[in-house]
Amino acid sequence: MTAPHFTPRVFSGIQPSGGLTLGNYLGAIRRFVEMQDRGGFETIYCMVDLHAITVWQDPEALRKNTRELCAGFIAAGIDPEKSILFNQSQVPEHAQLGWIFNCVARMGWMARMTQWKDKAGKNSENASLGLFAYPALMAADILVYHATHVPVGEDQKQHLELTRDIAAKFNHDYGVDFFPLTEPVIEGAATRVMSLRDGSKKMSKSDPSDMSRINMTDDADAIAKKIRKAKTDPEPLPETAEGLADRPEARNLVNIYAALSDLTVEQAMAQVGGQQFGQFKPMLADLAVEKLAPISGEMARLMEAPDEIDAILARGAERARELASPILQRTYEIVGMVR
Repeated sequence: MTAPHFTPRVFSGIQPSGGLTLGNYLGAIRRFVEMQDRGGFETIYCMVDLHAITVWQDPEALRKNTRELCAGFIAAGIDPEKSILFNQSQVPEHAQLGWIFNCVARMGWMARMTQWKDKAGKNSENASLGLFAYPALMAADILVYHATHVPVGEDQKQHLELTRDIAAKFNHDYGVDFFPLTEPVIEGAATRVMSLRDGSKKMSKSDPSDMSRINMTDDADAIAKKIRKAKTDPEPLPETAEGLADRPEARNLVNIYAALSDLTVEQAMAQVGGQQFGQFKPMLADLAVEKLAPISGEMARLMEAPDEIDAILARGAERARELASPILQRTYEIVGMVR
């Protein structure tokens, strides 16, 4: 468990690699808002642009995507006064601590990361060193704030375990109790949203079909159209949640309905079980438009005011550095750097 002298602090980040989807919103950003509003934690949320460049990014697109992600955070309910909101590259302490952690982490640890294997594949010789080493930078992102909790999906749990390994090895190697063993937060509606065209695949911005996903920039008409045209099977919805087990498209749409309604799947099925899709889809479309169209509208407004976004990010970076700088300085002292 986390040592008692660490301030309860949440850190999480998303890569600004373009195209926020409903999956990002339900699986991550909405949970960030909940943790901000719950109280009891300091909350720090980041656009991790240094991670984005582990694969090549068009510079203008990266700038646009960073601002768009910031707009998405704010439109979804992240308050830059309540939370620290910034982009990673404006806080150099991330990269500085990342180098120290490169020297703590072991090659074997990195090679075992399933995301490295998935992303590099058979072409690992041509992958960037950054892509191989980025879990050490991710550990620095978290630990440069002594973050005690990180909301993660199952796909990032292994990286958080590595963060704990790095913290434990650093503490052991230098005989200190300096870095916390950060706890994962996997509670809540960490909804895994699947493609609207194939319920066996995760909703993804990289899918060639725009009809496979709801983008957080979609307007009301586009949201409604995509749900009406979402793939389904010919049977009506089952009466119970258990009946969704072998029906991936039906399960996906019910999961989305439940998440947007703040219901469990069982509670949702009590409302919609037995309905034909011709009855259920319009209900889901209306609900999605009600919940998502205001977010896309506010994102569009913010994107027309890039100076406003940049000012928010600059202020967030200042606040982040106020926390990170003394932690990095103490790390340097522990390691033996002459200051």
